[in-house]
Amino acid sequence: MQVFMRLIAWVGDKTGALGTLVAAMGCSMCFPALASIGAALGLGFLSQWEGLFLDVLLPLFAGIALVANILGWFSHRKVLRGLLGISGPLMVLATMYPLWQYGWSTNLLYGGIALMLASAVWDLLSPARRSCAAAQT
Repeated sequence: MQVFMRLIAWVGDKTGALGTLVAAMGCSMCFPALASIGAALGLGFLSQWEGLFLDVLLPLFAGIALVANILGWFSHRKVLRGLLGISGPLMVLATMYPLWQYGWSTNLLYGGIALMLASAVWDLLSPARRSCAAAQT
């Protein structure tokens, strides 16, 4: 069961981070810096679904990443890694709902996406393991 939970957390973290990034790249009106990167990568056709990306997919993928990082924390119990993994999706979700009306919220969203990507890359390069064998009981 614990192996299955770790697999779900690992796949969900990567899926959430990548999905949030691609969804933000499709919203040219809201996030011009990410949209220009998306257009350079050939994702300019996504702008026709901007409403779907902004209202549904961006919060959905951030929520998947949040749940995956919470499940991952229960597996490895690393505080710094857990805080980094949870803070990115929380920043994205906070930007999407209560803080959208403020001008600085776009910077908060960019920071949240950057933290999500940093957490996903860190997990790829150095997977989390428990500190102590006695803690696995």
